[in-house]
Amino acid sequence: NSAQDAEGNACVGDVLAQDSRGCYIHAGSRLVTTLGVKDLVVVETGDAVLVADRARSQEIKTLVARLAAQDRHEQEMHLRVYRPWGWYETLALGERFQVKRIQINPGAALSLQRHQRRAEHWVVIAGEGLVRVGDEEMHLHVDQSVYIPQKTMHRLSNASAQPLEIVEVQTGDYLGEDDIERFDDRYGRE
Repeated sequence: NSAQDAEGNACVGDVLAQDSRGCYIHAGSRLVTTLGVKDLVVVETGDAVLVADRARSQEIKTLVARLAAQDRHEQEMHLRVYRPWGWYETLALGERFQVKRIQINPGAALSLQRHQRRAEHWVVIAGEGLVRVGDEEMHLHVDQSVYIPQKTMHRLSNASAQPLEIVEVQTGDYLGEDDIERFDDRYGRE
């Protein structure tokens, strides 16, 4: 729960509430402003915006059910996905490619893994990482990159005290998250 301001608004993220009372306002990825409203729930994420009467907030689950009935991806897939090692955001998605921004927390590592149906290109945009591709290990710094061919074992680790960020470009005929074969994972995932 967030602390309330003098007008009884609970605000999370980049929020500017003017002449607004009794609202819950959550900005996940951009500025959210309100003007002259009261008793609303406003939740903004990178892929959807919800505006609801605060008294009806318990009915949000019916909206989620409608999204599921319409086979909408927003009810299950979000632009930023959190993992034990950090998070990733999908920046672009096409028929044979996907671009992600990935952040690996200090001291964390992706699993030792391989993909049967996709290749990956990693470019470091912040921090430094230790990369294993096949039997080769290398340190990558800002503006350096590496190519991971299909069916090649690989891992990315952050041994530094700062977050490691990369841009990952995936290419292949299938880009689903279930095309991950894990061989070693410190978080116990299979």
